[in-house]
Amino acid sequence: MIGYLRGVLRARTEEGILVDVGGVGYEVAVSATTAAALPSLGREAALFVHTQVREDAISLFGFHEADERLAFRALLEVNGVGPRLALAVLSSFGPRALAQALATGDVRRLTAVPGIGRKTAERMVLELRDKLPSALEPGYGAIPTPGESAGEAIVASDTLLPQIA
Repeated sequence: MIGYLRGVLRARTEEGILVDVGGVGYEVAVSATTAAALPSLGREAALFVHTQVREDAISLFGFHEADERLAFRALLEVNGVGPRLALAVLSSFGPRALAQALATGDVRRLTAVPGIGRKTAERMVLELRDKLPSALEPGYGAIPTPGESAGEAIVASDTLLPQIA
């Protein structure tokens, strides 16, 4: 699965963006939040990606921040919420604002998103109220920096393996 893309932003459309990665153009659907955070055309862009494979299509959904992708994936677990509706939710809410609306049970704010009715909003609150806010805690699912994981491995080996003298 494709989990991350970095390349030159070649086009913006109503459906998303086109990113050129080593001569291959990837069409990626993005939220309004991510679209606003991207650089101008011809500049390098980096996206966390959710890949959806179906019988008739492979679709890519891109996010400026890992937390936004995490919120997107959580939304997909709610019955009746597909990828386009999840993008609409994230276009209206950032991940933290969404987590707050879910934690407080703010159905009114959720139903302000086009395509979200009262029942879907209530289902989102019920299924994600406790799950999403804790998942967005600092450090949850963080991607280590290149040197960080190697340093952790050295510390772990020093801690777990007996010293040979």
